[in-house]
Amino acid sequence: MPEPLIAAWRARVEATLQRALPPATDSPQRLHAAMRHAALDGGKRMRPLLVYATGTAFGADATSLDSPAAAVELIHAYSLVHDDLPAMDDDSLRRGKPTVHVAFDEATAILAGDALQSLAFELLAEAALPGEKRVAMLRELAVAAGARGMCGGQALDIDATGNGASIPIEALQRLHALKTGALLRASIRLGALAAGVDPATMQRLDQFADALGLAFQIRDDLLDIEGDSATLGKTAGKDAAQAKATFPALLGVEGSRARLQALASSMHEALAPFGAPTATLAMLGRQVVDRTH
Repeated sequence: MPEPLIAAWRARVEATLQRALPPATDSPQRLHAAMRHAALDGGKRMRPLLVYATGTAFGADATSLDSPAAAVELIHAYSLVHDDLPAMDDDSLRRGKPTVHVAFDEATAILAGDALQSLAFELLAEAALPGEKRVAMLRELAVAAGARGMCGGQALDIDATGNGASIPIEALQRLHALKTGALLRASIRLGALAAGVDPATMQRLDQFADALGLAFQIRDDLLDIEGDSATLGKTAGKDAAQAKATFPALLGVEGSRARLQALASSMHEALAPFGAPTATLAMLGRQVVDRTH
């Protein structure tokens, strides 16, 4: 992977988030500190990297991608804050740090998640892009974050918890296409919208994104079994402890690995017609398949 380019994109999104987030010294300080705790200095920044890699591949300049990249990361950060709450997954560790409700309190965590979500749309509305592109991006991110995307997937996940291996594989795939895949797909679409790609290109990018989202979740499920909390930066073994519906529970470990490799092939095929310009995007896809944390 072209590490200098990836490092530069990570630095860009970190700087954009630093500027966008309220200073911890401004009132209400506790809320602002919690927002910064949730969004800064942690995570792989995969979603912003997908925005940059897609947009750059098709001719967008980095400045036009900064706000979309930060916006999608803010939505991701908000979702993690709420996902970790006692009413959801009740987790105490995220990105190697105490979760927001542990570091602060539950009420502050709820408000911090709400404020991060609002900030994402504010940032996108003010992006350095033509108005019609900003409107298209706002719609894309809103759909991905709402009942037809991430929130809907989380609701299905809650319903499936405790059922273990009893739900059909098609239902599990739909659950994760919403919970995990929708925001990854939106990340790629935001970059593509910034670049103004044609419908045929967007269709191929959607194929790549759909395979990527499913691969991301299968790898996550495998890591929950195979990883440890120190490496993962979050609590390992939670899925099995809560009898969650996972791909290893339905397909077995080897079956899940085989499905992961099939998805890697699908990602390669989707990007193959574009050649060298999408090399970094393809490498990010491979990183999802091979990641160890």
